[in-house]
Amino acid sequence: MSENTNSEKNFVAALLLCFFLGSLGVHRFYAGKVGTGILMLITLGGLGIWTIIDFIIIAVGKFTDSNGKLIKA
Repeated sequence: MSENTNSEKNFVAALLLCFFLGSLGVHRFYAGKVGTGILMLITLGGLGIWTIIDFIIIAVGKFTDSNGKLIKA
């Protein structure tokens, strides 16, 4: 019996939230990462740099939710 390592969170939703509202950290709140979501909100996505990095990580399928499960297509 193998454990499912993929998140139930939607890949496309996470990618679109990051693209349109990434500087507010909305994609991190969606993934359940509230602490880093608040940090992104305060710093405006690390002045955009953190948002770009997160977008790339989500796009290649390496972004995880709060349980450590991959959010990927």
